[in-house]
Amino acid sequence: MGKLNDLTITQARDGLAAGDFSAVELTDDCITAMEAARDLNIFITETPDIARDRAAQSDARRAKGEVVGAMDGVPIAMKDLFCTDGTLTTAASHILDGFTPPYESTVSQNLRDAGAVMLGKTNLDEFAMGSANMTSYYGPVKNPWVGANGEDLVPGGSSGGSVSAVAAHVCPGATGTDTGGSIRQPASLCGVVGLKPTYGRCSRWGIVAFASSLDQAGPFARTVLDSAIMLGAMAGHDPKDSTSAPVAVPDFEAAITGDIKGLKVGIPKEYTLDGMPSEIQDLWDRGAAWLTEQGAEIKPVSLPHTKYALPAYYIVAPAEASSNLARYDGVRYGLRVDGDSLDEMYENTRGEGFGAEVRRRVMIGAYVLSAGYYDAYYVKAQQVRTIILDEFNQVFQDVDVLLTPTAPNAAFPIGAKMDDPVAMYLNDVFTVPANMAGLPAISVPSGLDSDGLPLGLQIVAKPFDEETMFRAADVLERAAEFSALPKYLGGQ
Repeated sequence: MGKLNDLTITQARDGLAAGDFSAVELTDDCITAMEAARDLNIFITETPDIARDRAAQSDARRAKGEVVGAMDGVPIAMKDLFCTDGTLTTAASHILDGFTPPYESTVSQNLRDAGAVMLGKTNLDEFAMGSANMTSYYGPVKNPWVGANGEDLVPGGSSGGSVSAVAAHVCPGATGTDTGGSIRQPASLCGVVGLKPTYGRCSRWGIVAFASSLDQAGPFARTVLDSAIMLGAMAGHDPKDSTSAPVAVPDFEAAITGDIKGLKVGIPKEYTLDGMPSEIQDLWDRGAAWLTEQGAEIKPVSLPHTKYALPAYYIVAPAEASSNLARYDGVRYGLRVDGDSLDEMYENTRGEGFGAEVRRRVMIGAYVLSAGYYDAYYVKAQQVRTIILDEFNQVFQDVDVLLTPTAPNAAFPIGAKMDDPVAMYLNDVFTVPANMAGLPAISVPSGLDSDGLPLGLQIVAKPFDEETMFRAADVLERAAEFSALPKYLGGQ
């Protein structure tokens, strides 16, 4: 048997059930892989003792026939935006130095209750603000894939540590959060599956907030089936979160039937961008052909206000961020930089504690919420958001899912685009609309560019119709037959 950390969630679950290996053995291989991957800067906090203890508990349960869920004994990585009881939680920001929550986020608790084993807390863009994992106080994460000239590449963001953990086979699954594409875009850049569920499907309670009306937790995994299994363990109504939807969690795994005959797949013409690389358009065309070959019906559709989603997002998200981040003042927890007055202490703490990108977004958000500009900017952006949602609802009367590219480019070198915030923001041009409308969407690795780097295709579905999304994504995955490995694992 090879290294156990190379197994998928499905393979790990089935191997544990068959008694081929123990959860402790599986976890030990993942811990060894975690230690070997330190050069990638994946983790902010490693928790091997917690992992081994939870793995031993899983083995003890299994010996008594008391398996608690599909994730029992399966090691995962936890994005360091999820509060974890007794374990440092930083949001990759200097301002949360030393913050150890006395409580557990609902999503991480759900995974823990399902038997998942936490290996550690992964690196991310500071407060999830970024598309390249370059804004972390703890330094950038490296993509396990490398550039054509051997240069280090970004893994995408903000969930860069989590996606690199899965892509580098440190563990079979990891949690992320997606505010404007922070699960799907890095999944595309690293050649794994990344899923943003419907807004409200997973509780936001205990997740360090960026933009409350947009943030949504979701899984990274190496297959569509794995992501269905992991989402089933993460999701569920939470009375502690007023935005958590009181809807039942279906059997996502059972929804994957391999049959999409008669499925109507929309191709939105507005997702064809000027200057988009031809290989992304070609891959999109191949994706449509693959689905057609499996019995789906392709229909061109129009979402004319899609072009306004990104600018509206960069009004709504910073506005909510400026409000959410007001709580970090040096008084109650985290960093404190003293001053000669209370106001000066606030200024010193926030000035030193927040990085440049967070300060930029807080200032933009404060501006668009200020007197005289609230109606002109924030209210208008929310009105555009409503129009975007209405257009999606109209289109979904005629089609079951949408097929689009996930990102407008493959992974790029670390440090590129950092001097041009707008160019960085454009990384999320295909993913932001689903956040603005609260829709479920999944990125499936579907091909390589001319430099041998992964590219993803995105399936977008109706609200709370993850089952149809999984069914289409699984067929797309099978047709794409993506099996390439990053250089870190001996591929490329």
